[in-house]
Amino acid sequence: MAFASSFRRVLTGSSTILQSQFSPARFNSTVTSPKLFVSGLSRLTTDEKLKEAFSPFGQLLEAKVITDRVSGRSKGFGFVTYTTLEEAEKAREGMNAKFLDGWVIFVDPAKPREPRPPPQQEPESSETGFRTNKTIGWCG
Repeated sequence: MAFASSFRRVLTGSSTILQSQFSPARFNSTVTSPKLFVSGLSRLTTDEKLKEAFSPFGQLLEAKVITDRVSGRSKGFGFVTYTTLEEAEKAREGMNAKFLDGWVIFVDPAKPREPRPPPQQEPESSETGFRTNKTIGWCG
């Protein structure tokens, strides 16, 4: 019987334990920089369309759709940078899971770019003209 009454309190929302555990996670801002990552963009979305969609939430510094180097088409994601954290949080709340150019977009805080390892040099041939392949052995 005690289980049923505690279960009823959880469902009705009168449990103070449930409210105290989850209320900080629900209302705390997770945006730590004014730069936002926007995913789920249509291939037809341009920088101008992205800027137009996000401009009602504050002053934009940059709205950039990432494109493929070869084809020039959108890769389906982009970045939006605001002047303040508050504007970025407003834009995140207002645009997350909304439609843009017929596609549902998702807005998350941007993460810093991870450093890439330097490109590895091609192993040089020995004086006999053979090179060592680490996985197989000798190659000719």
